[in-house]
Amino acid sequence: MKYWTLTEADIDRIAIGCGILGTGGGGSTYHGALRAKALLREGKRIRMVRPADMDPDAQIIGIGGIGAPTVGIEKIAEGGEGVRLLHALERHMGRKVDALLGDEVGGGNGIAPMLTAAMVDLPVVDADGMGRAFPEVQMTTFFIHGQPVQPAALADADGNVLVVTDATTPKMLEKLLRASTIAMGCTALMTTAPMSGDFVRRFGVPHTTSQAWSLGDAVLTARAAKADPVEAILKQSGGVRLMRGKVTDIGRRVMAGFTRGKLTVAGLDGDAGRTLTVEIQNEYLIAREGETIITMVPDLICIVDSETGRAIGTEELRYGLRIDVLSMPAPVLLRSEIALASVGPRAFGYDFDFVPMGVSADAPAVPHYEEDT
Repeated sequence: MKYWTLTEADIDRIAIGCGILGTGGGGSTYHGALRAKALLREGKRIRMVRPADMDPDAQIIGIGGIGAPTVGIEKIAEGGEGVRLLHALERHMGRKVDALLGDEVGGGNGIAPMLTAAMVDLPVVDADGMGRAFPEVQMTTFFIHGQPVQPAALADADGNVLVVTDATTPKMLEKLLRASTIAMGCTALMTTAPMSGDFVRRFGVPHTTSQAWSLGDAVLTARAAKADPVEAILKQSGGVRLMRGKVTDIGRRVMAGFTRGKLTVAGLDGDAGRTLTVEIQNEYLIAREGETIITMVPDLICIVDSETGRAIGTEELRYGLRIDVLSMPAPVLLRSEIALASVGPRAFGYDFDFVPMGVSADAPAVPHYEEDT
C-alpha cells in the first residue's frame, strides 16, 4: 500500500487549499490545522491513501462538522468528538472501521477526519463527497448515488453522542441531525453510514486533499516570489476572477442551524463602477451583477483576500475588506443530471436551471505517495 504521510508543511498547504475550496463554509481551517500539527508533534501520524489503492471491501466512514460557521469559529471543539463517533458506530455495527474520509473537503471539514485518524492511527482517503462545501448533509456524491442513510452519528464537545439507527431518506437524516445540532449549540461533529472501498472509488470526488495541497502550494510559492497569489490560484484551479472589489454591505444571521445572508461588493481598479451581490447559505451560492446571474451552485464561488490569497469564510466578512471573488468549475460528479437535482440551484429554492462555467476535470493525486515502510 502506498501512503502519503503528512508533515506540518503539508498541513499548512492543505489548510490554505481547503479554505479556498470551502466556498465560504466548511468551518475555519485555523483550529484544525493547529490541532493537526500538535498531534504530529506528539508523535502521531496522518497518512493519506488514494481511493484506487483501497481494498474494495474496506469499511470507510466520513467525518465532518455540522452547524453554523459563525458559531463554530467561536465554539471550539473539545477534540475527542471524532473518536466517540467512531467507537459508537463500531459498537453498533460490530465491525472495525478501516479508514476515514471527509464528506466535504471544504474548510475545516477537509482537516477534521485527519484529527480523528491521527488519534486512532487510521488512514484518510484522498477523496470526498463534494469537492467543495455544501450546507446540507444529503448534498454529497455518496448520498446522490445510494449511500445508506443509517447508521449515522453526532457528537458534541460536552460528551453527548447520538446514533441514528433509522432514517427514511437522506433529507430526513439532514433534518434529524440539524435539529440535534441546534440542541447541541449549533455546532457538532457527525459521521454518516459506512461505505465500501469500491463505493468510494466509484462515487467519491477523487484526490481532493491533493487538490487542496496544490492550491495551498501555489499560494505559498507566489507569496515567496512576491507574485500575485490570486493569479496563482486561478492558474492552478482553472478558475476565473469575477471581480476585485471592496465589501460594502453584509447581512448575515443564524437561522435553523445555518448562516444565511447576502454580500455586496463594489468593484475596484479595473472593476470600478461594477457591483456584485453574493447570496449565502453557509457557503456562497449565487453571484449576480444586477439582474444577471454570473455563476451559480454547484460551481464554486470562492472569496479570497486580494493581497494574500487567503480564503475568507462567510463568518469573517466585514465592511471594507478588499477581496477577489473567484469562480471554479464544479467536479465532474456534481454536474450530472442526477447530482443537480440535489446540489443545483433548484435544490436551494432558486427558479432557474444550472448553467456551467468552465470545464470540469478531476484533480490528480500529488506525487508524494510512497510504499509503507
